[in-house]
Amino acid sequence: ELRRFNSQQLAPRRSEGDMGCDLAATTTSHEHPSMRDPWRAAANWGDGTVLAVLTATHGPAYRNAGAAMAIAADGRFAGAITSGCVEADLILRASSLRSGAIAEHLRYGHGSPFFDLRLPCGGAVEILLFLVRDFNVLERLAQARKKRRPVSLGISPHGRLSLHEWRPTAAGAYSLRLGFRPPLRLLIFGTGAEASVFSSLARAMGYDHMLVSHEESSLTATKSAGSPTQLLTSTTQIRELGADADTAVILFYHDHDHEIEILRYFLGTSAFYIGAQGSRRAQQTRLARLSALGVEFAALERIHGPVGLIPSSRDPRTLAVSVLAEIIQVYDATQM
Repeated sequence: ELRRFNSQQLAPRRSEGDMGCDLAATTTSHEHPSMRDPWRAAANWGDGTVLAVLTATHGPAYRNAGAAMAIAADGRFAGAITSGCVEADLILRASSLRSGAIAEHLRYGHGSPFFDLRLPCGGAVEILLFLVRDFNVLERLAQARKKRRPVSLGISPHGRLSLHEWRPTAAGAYSLRLGFRPPLRLLIFGTGAEASVFSSLARAMGYDHMLVSHEESSLTATKSAGSPTQLLTSTTQIRELGADADTAVILFYHDHDHEIEILRYFLGTSAFYIGAQGSRRAQQTRLARLSALGVEFAALERIHGPVGLIPSSRDPRTLAVSVLAEIIQVYDATQM
């Protein structure tokens, strides 16, 4: 059964003043529930799990179409649709959905029958709320994402799921397609404080990352803090790391002799960002050395240097923030 709510079907709800726009939840994790992956959670929580998927936005909106929220049978949730304005209501509706309709199409904000659930931004959102039945599809999705294989997930109006080759997220008249690209991955090369601090920042932000270094001493602190590391002893190891279109490669070396073979290899990959620490003079020198080895000008233009959005950053912490901001800026541009 597929239901679309109207004003006559409106049940009493908590007022906006009661629930506000900052939904909190009891959790044993350090991570806020809204930051958790709803698709991984839905696959793990099993029977009784309900998914809410943002299918369309009208006017200002907190998230883009395709945002999702998983709701477990015990009320736990992962992901978010808004900044907390409608999530509590979705949890309530999920509870009634398990014993009634299979899916519901909802609208909140401007033009919604739910006059007590306003969106402060002034826009409107449309949401498909449905009981998860295709756990086998979610498992296949999880495997594809683990292998960093781009895929797309089809969602029917009744909440049936199907997995396909990658295509961008798009909403049709009778279906929704969500594109899943591999997550941003950071391959970090180098020695010293700069490489260690940048790895710590990547770990704190939850990015997939690895620190690779010629010096075992440079890996010790980073490894003990929980970041994956690898001692680099041969150029063969560089090739084994690989890099796809969602990988950024950043070098933090003071001895620039270590850079050339690393840069030369990754310029032949589809890595969306390649950067190396150093002054303008260091950048000119590395480009000249690579050119002498036969690297073409178009490839050399891919190397960012000096790196970062904050000019002449020398403090390792400031440099780390500056470089990560630049990487994210470039990455966002590739998603358009």
